Amino acid sequence: MSDQSTSNHLSTKPVDCEGLKKLIREVPDFPKKGILFYDITTLLKDKLGFARLIDALSEHYIGAGKDIDLVLGMEARGFIFGPALAYRLNAGFGSNALEVHRDAIKKGQRILIVDDLLATGGTAAATADLASGLGAQIAGLAFVVELDFLKGREKLAKYEVFSLLHYDH
Repeated sequence: MSDQSTSNHLSTKPVDCEGLKKLIREVPDFPKKGILFYDITTLLKDKLGFARLIDALSEHYIGAGKDIDLVLGMEARGFIFGPALAYRLNAGFGSNALEVHRDAIKKGQRILIVDDLLATGGTAAATADLASGLGAQIAGLAFVVELDFLKGREKLAKYEVFSLLHYDH
């Protein structure tokens, strides 16, 4: 397991999130035999853990001096992190279920897309394409957990990607 927060394009000081990993429950053989499921529900239930999670995500963007106009939360866990992160970044919030109102994004707005998990990257890439198609500038994609072994980051190579926690199996 690698705990360093990495980016496709920027090199910033990693945020120490080792304590957050201890709050994530590992469920073997779910949803089927041979799969290890990382359940973040236990992290969300911990009030200090949830606060640290939002602080760590926002520190990455505040510390880099990135202006974010709108945080776009991907369904369904992105709806949980998105509003809290938008508040910390002094940005608006929009939600996305791979559909969005045409007036939800203004042309030229700098959008940060947020979700709980980066696995294969397909949903994140589709979300970025949808927002770009409405004229947004994708400021980055932020994830709580990245499953490095699924190489989802490769589908997002043209964007800045930031993940707090990494799992290599």
